[in-house]
Amino acid sequence: LVIVPPCINKYYVLDLQPENSFVAHAVASGNTVFMLSWRNAGPEISHLTWDDYLEKGVFTASRAAREICGSDRVNALGFCVGGTLLGAALAVLAAKGDDAVASATLLTTMLDFTEAGQLGVFVDEASVRAREAAIGERGILPGSDLAFVFSSLRANDLVWPYVVNNYLLGGRPAAFDLLFWNSDSANLPGPMYCYYVRNTYLENRLKQPGALVNCGVPVDLGKVKLPVFVLSTREDHIVPWRSAYRTLSLLGEEKTFVLGASGHIAGIVNPPANKRRSYWVGEPYPDDPDAWLKDAREVRGSWWPFWSEWLARQAGGTRAAPSAPGSARYRPIEPAPGRYVKQKAN
Repeated sequence: LVIVPPCINKYYVLDLQPENSFVAHAVASGNTVFMLSWRNAGPEISHLTWDDYLEKGVFTASRAAREICGSDRVNALGFCVGGTLLGAALAVLAAKGDDAVASATLLTTMLDFTEAGQLGVFVDEASVRAREAAIGERGILPGSDLAFVFSSLRANDLVWPYVVNNYLLGGRPAAFDLLFWNSDSANLPGPMYCYYVRNTYLENRLKQPGALVNCGVPVDLGKVKLPVFVLSTREDHIVPWRSAYRTLSLLGEEKTFVLGASGHIAGIVNPPANKRRSYWVGEPYPDDPDAWLKDAREVRGSWWPFWSEWLARQAGGTRAAPSAPGSARYRPIEPAPGRYVKQKAN
């Protein structure tokens, strides 16, 4: 299982603590898990493009996982922007006739940006042109800029309570793993960021067959035929669940859609021990997401076991786990979580 996390934050949101680790759940379910740790962009990589993130990120990780495991194929999972990268990568593989990915899981991911949610408020032609002029060929988008945008989307939860408690009352915020991760943003290379924003939020070209060329081939999501598991969350303010639902009409032949409770992060980090939340499932999948929800079945508990059962059907037979990490070519570099996680933005 190769996990492509969002490059605007650190990967450890899926492995925060033993009791709420999605990675630990995946491993306990019988998967060998690989997860990309995106580098916090500095001047030395300020020229990297969207294609570089595909070639040097998604495809390189997939090749390494296949060699280490001695497998011809991998299952892949993308989360948020990582899911958008994975969607583009799958289209590139399909155009090349490469079946290296056996199945795809997309968590709170948009491939159709027709209704882009609250983030769309911050994107218009003038703002994108200004960014392109400043950092479009080489430069850095500071992580602090992204952190400000995401905090502004939920100011009542992420800004004002801390102004009152910390600044006015002199209190100290309680330790909260998800909020710590939320504030641990990363810098992005300017060319990569500008390409992403223009071709998704502004012009919505990823969903248009042949409108983009990535890694030298036309991008057509309709050519992606592998099994796809799409998970969105009902209160997501970053990736509206109805927008994520539209992925079903863009790619895949064997499709599974699950609607989780809660929001963009809390709905993902939802371990089975947490009995408070629910998820919704059901077939068929009509074009109208609200028509689907009307007939969907609510299931109490976490969606993680449901996903694990789905993934097991894609994974083939079991084999003995490796006795040590890595391989002769891909040797372990250092203990987890690795140096990139420890580098702070700006």
